[in-house]
Amino acid sequence: MFWIEAWRDACFAIFALKLERTGKPMRNEELTNLVSPAIADMGLECLGVEYSPSHGNSLVRVYIDRADAAVTVDDCEAVSRQVSALFDVNDPIDGRYTLEVSSPGLDRPLYTPAQFARFAGQQAKVELSLPLNGRRRFQGPILAVEGETITIEQDGVAVAIAHGNVQKAKLVPEFASTPKPGKGGKAQKSKST
Repeated sequence: MFWIEAWRDACFAIFALKLERTGKPMRNEELTNLVSPAIADMGLECLGVEYSPSHGNSLVRVYIDRADAAVTVDDCEAVSRQVSALFDVNDPIDGRYTLEVSSPGLDRPLYTPAQFARFAGQQAKVELSLPLNGRRRFQGPILAVEGETITIEQDGVAVAIAHGNVQKAKLVPEFASTPKPGKGGKAQKSKST
């Protein structure tokens, strides 16, 4: 009976260690901290890293930005080579993985309070780790950022969200609406006499 309890405790300790080691928010932050200085040395900003573990082939996605110009394919290629070299030396990912380097795009992910503050007034979609007021998903304009608290407007109500509870967040692009053509879609010619 004693050996069963010891085995159970050992298995739980290994499982707990594995959960702690591969937990997404912690892992993403660690990877971001690892690659950010090298990317900054290249004149670019590392917005964040998303690590999606998988049994066959994990995915590591690195989002980069440039303050003074658009990110180019050459930038992505150079960062990919640099990050690959860092990963070869530090070996932070278990098993096989695919590395993607990307610009943030129109629906840019938001990782830090500073990134939320930069886009105050714009629409954001936020998914929480733990429910707040019975909800895990919020969408609305970013009203304010104070320290680690992000305030989003949801259905006309300001909702204060602790940054540590944000599982995933991104901007929601707003496109100008285009007028729909009238019936028939063609302009009518007028007859002149």
